[in-house]
Amino acid sequence: MNIVTGKTFDEERALYGAKDLVVKDCRFDGPADGESAFKEGKEVTVENCFFNLRYPFWHDDGLKIAASEMTELCRAALWYSHDIQITDTKLHGIKALRECSNVTMQGCDIVSPEFGWSVQGIEMKNCKAESEYFMMRSDHLNFQAVNMKGKYSFQYITDSVFENCVLDTKDAFWHAKNVTVRDSIVKGEYLAWYCENVTFENCRITGTQPLCYCKGLKLVNCELIDADLCFEKSEVEATVTTLVQSIKNPLSGHIYVPGVEEIIRDDEKYLGEIIIERE
Repeated sequence: MNIVTGKTFDEERALYGAKDLVVKDCRFDGPADGESAFKEGKEVTVENCFFNLRYPFWHDDGLKIAASEMTELCRAALWYSHDIQITDTKLHGIKALRECSNVTMQGCDIVSPEFGWSVQGIEMKNCKAESEYFMMRSDHLNFQAVNMKGKYSFQYITDSVFENCVLDTKDAFWHAKNVTVRDSIVKGEYLAWYCENVTFENCRITGTQPLCYCKGLKLVNCELIDADLCFEKSEVEATVTTLVQSIKNPLSGHIYVPGVEEIIRDDEKYLGEIIIERE
């Protein structure tokens, strides 16, 4: 395996097609402003490197990135790549991960609009993220202890699990399918509209008009805080542990709740049961 250390690269496709390469303490920056440093690489390891140029990792297989930094100018950093490990790294350029598969991330700091589109298989642990349209149209997400802030996250995702996360996000989980969220805090407005087979377990959910137009929705021992007009036109089985501001026209199922300030039924087609369980 070849090792490159302590160099600066700014030319176009500086390490194009690299195989079995370790790159340490290098900078990808400079006046030539070259793109696509590692395009078409295979079994490449990058440690403690600085990326200030566009599109460094496209069409790579077997990629390891550790303790590195990708700046705002490092746009679209990882596309069409597979078998990726990223640890303790800053990803601060727009569209940092797209059309990739078999990705693991741990201890990373993400500031990247449109991050993670159409990814197949990603494990993310102990990461922070700020993004809009985060992880859109991706599948098989396994998130643990992820702290995320932004709008329009997890739309159209499928077959995913979230545990011990803090998600401060608007319009999250729209059209999501086959998703479980456990032991997490979910803040925002208009949560999970049009989703299918989504389950929240032991979660604290905050915000207006959550969980409408859903199919196969389940809530297990969840809190609903500052939540009004909940469950409109949804198929739902829910056990809620807090007083709810209002519930409107649930389509079917059962909602167990200790109290509701207002129940709105202005359409006879919507027959979901609301069961008040007072102590």
